[in-house]
Formats: sequence, structure tokens, C-alpha cells
Amino acid sequence: MDTSDIEASLGKAQAEVEVAKHALEEAGANLKAQGATVTLAQQELDRTGKLLAQGFATHELLDQRRQAFDSANASFSAARQRVAQAERSIDAATHDVELYKVNIADNSLIAPRDGRIQYRIANVGEVVPAGGRVFVMLDIGYVYMDVYLPTRDVGKLRIGSDARITLDAYPGLAVPAKVAFIATQAQFTPKTVETRDERDKLMFRVRLKIDPALLKAHEEAVRSGLPGMGYVRTDPNAAWPEKLAGNVK
Repeated sequence: MDTSDIEASLGKAQAEVEVAKHALEEAGANLKAQGATVTLAQQELDRTGKLLAQGFATHELLDQRRQAFDSANASFSAARQRVAQAERSIDAATHDVELYKVNIADNSLIAPRDGRIQYRIANVGEVVPAGGRVFVMLDIGYVYMDVYLPTRDVGKLRIGSDARITLDAYPGLAVPAKVAFIATQAQFTPKTVETRDERDKLMFRVRLKIDPALLKAHEEAVRSGLPGMGYVRTDPNAAWPEKLAGNVK
């Protein structure tokens, strides 16, 4: 999404941070100078007090030194306030910078996971409503095939049971997979289930999911919607036929 106006505001806020930093440096230097002035005024006041006690200074000079010391203290307090004000200005400008960065991030489309864009739904310049879709993405980390098995076979399966997927587009290749989902209700139900033969016709959906690490290693070849066959191993001790041994690694 277009964030040029926010980026301009971000640049302004970053410039204000730099200005505030320079103001803080100036205020800090002024504070040191005022501190030196206070120290000098204190020393002159102390010396004048000693000279007055010895009869070498007047009360008028002592009053002048005391007034100079009070004035130096007031200037030092004002300089310290300017330092605090400069620090608050930096904090405010820094918060503005962070706010604009958050707004830019909120206006940036980030894919929630690795994938491949399949369709563009919205073009540049179009207005998308809240929750509207911009792209359709293929999640290459979650690829599966749904198969339908009768009751007698589904009852022998478990989540994590070994499976194989073959695709018409890649004859001779058997992709290792695992059973990731077993439906709790039949998908295709005959009109009556009174007899065993009719119950055997109940079909349950089973999802065969390919390992994400295997998909990542072959992400350029991952496709969706390809027809093929799915095989499950109902007996964990049985060996796969040679053609289904799983030759994709």
C-alpha cells in the first residue's frame, strides 16, 4: 500500500530527533558553563567573607558577591531545566519516529508463511475493504491429498500412519506422506446401513500430508491441484512395494 505520506512524516520526525539532540548538546554545554560560574561566585563570596572578617572588605562588596552567587545559581537552575526539556523533546520525537514506523509496517503486506503467489485479486490503485484479499498464495509448507477409504480400512489407520502419494504428472515417483486427519463421520453414506455390506460402503475422508521439510527441499516443483493416487499402510509391519518405496528425498 502507498505509504509515501507516512514516510515523509517519518523523515520529518527523524530530523526533529537530530535537532533535539543538538539542542541537548548545547544545553549540556551551557549547563557546564553555568556550573563553572556558580563555582567562581561561591569562591568569591567565601573570600569576601574572610576579608570582611579581617577588615579588608566592606559589607557592600559582600552583598554584591552574595547577589552574584544567587544570580549564578538561578542561571544554573534554568540551564538544568533546559537540559531536561531537551531530553523530553528527544523522547517525544523518538516516539513519533516509532509511531510512523509502526504505521508503515501496518500498511505493508507480509505473507504469514513461505509460499507462492497463484492469483492477484487486487491491482495497483484499487481500494481494498477491510479484510479484503489481495493475493491467493499457495502454502508450500502444507501440501496434502484427500482420499476416501471404506470403514474396514479406516479403522486400521492412526494419525501419523505411513502413506505414499503418486502424481500423474510425475510417473514413477512416490512421495512419502503421513496421515494427518481422519474424518469422524462418513462422507458418502448409503440410504440404509442395516446390513454389513451396506456399512462397508461408508467412506471416510483421510488426509495425507507431505513433510514440510521435504517440501522445502523441492519447493520449486511443488504444485497444487495435480491429480494422482494416495496409498496408506494399514499394517505398520508390512513393507511397501518397490514402486511405492518413497524415492523422493
